[in-house]
Amino acid sequence: MASPYSDGAREKVASKLPAVLRQELKTRAAQLGIDMQDAVTEAVEQWLVRPASQNPVIDTAGAESWNTWLPAGLYAAFKTDCADRDISFVQGLAQAVRVWVDSHSVSLSELTIPQYTRRIVVCNQKGGVGKTTIAAGIGQAIALGLPASTGGSKLPALPGLRTLLVDYDPQGHLTSQLGIKQIPPGEESLVTHMVERDRATGSLLDQVVPIAPGHFDDRLFLLPSSFDAFLLDSRLGSVRGPRETSLQRALAPLEEHFDVVVLDAPPNLGLAMDAGLYFGHRRKNEPTGASGVLVPVEAEDSSADAYAMLDSQIRTISFDYEVEVDRLGLVVNKFDKRKGYVATHSLEMWESLESPPVVAVVPDLKEQREAVHLKQPLLMYAPTSTQAQRMREIRRRLG
Repeated sequence: MASPYSDGAREKVASKLPAVLRQELKTRAAQLGIDMQDAVTEAVEQWLVRPASQNPVIDTAGAESWNTWLPAGLYAAFKTDCADRDISFVQGLAQAVRVWVDSHSVSLSELTIPQYTRRIVVCNQKGGVGKTTIAAGIGQAIALGLPASTGGSKLPALPGLRTLLVDYDPQGHLTSQLGIKQIPPGEESLVTHMVERDRATGSLLDQVVPIAPGHFDDRLFLLPSSFDAFLLDSRLGSVRGPRETSLQRALAPLEEHFDVVVLDAPPNLGLAMDAGLYFGHRRKNEPTGASGVLVPVEAEDSSADAYAMLDSQIRTISFDYEVEVDRLGLVVNKFDKRKGYVATHSLEMWESLESPPVVAVVPDLKEQREAVHLKQPLLMYAPTSTQAQRMREIRRRLG
């Protein structure tokens, strides 16, 4: 099955692939620094011109659902050739991938360390601090990339990266702000894949929606919230096995399609937040500070109390599961110095922590509220605004 990609240049292809072969493909593409989509495209193109007698027969028993994107029209040509060769689409795709992997051996000089998809968990148990604003803004800045600076600092350019925004907050503000509909009841969602894996027969990739593809060069996407997300904490209580790993398991099939995942976390300290923090933990061989938590706060006293509780929860998850959850930084959001001593003193307090560092101070200005009202991404609606510039600063500080 193929569904149209955002601008018609590519089609999203839903097929099946043996798990072991899929992992080999992912590893080899990462070792060579090749995009997964480009690797599969090359594999299919090679398969189309190779005589059928030169293709191995692959054991596809137990093949699992798998999705990728191919240039428009390529999958149709592939299916026609499969029919002519009297083999299934699954067998043809497995043959193509198998030969591609085997023909792309890696020498030591070519080998690069496979990179994990970076995971940025934007979280704070306190509501109203602007988590969604920060999650959306940095996701947009990451997707757009940054030009090299022309000032005295001469900072290098940062490329635009394929970015997936995940609306993990049951209130669905991120989904609503970007003008996308929530996943309706009865359809598979992130919650389904976390707590009802036996019932989840499709792919979460089918629910991913492109955001303003023309503006963000097909690099910004959203996994919308769902109406059943309000029940996630209670339903996680009945999950067999470690509940904290449920989010990581559900999102794992999506990671190979994106460079960065930005998670807009729920405003609480429950089981869903435990799973969110675990998702952001530093994985084996992942560099320090690549993934972790980014915490929006306000310049007022109650924000400090909320952060202390969040920090305690992070420590508990780290201790219980023997993992490291890196604190990427604090974003002092909605700052207004006209509020006087309370605001300025609180800002000084946040900056005095040093670890985690304050990566940006975002002022309380009208452009963000206008963008939300119009359901447009901030960096598209007001790209030169002070708030938009602060989002780029956060992107720069995160590396």
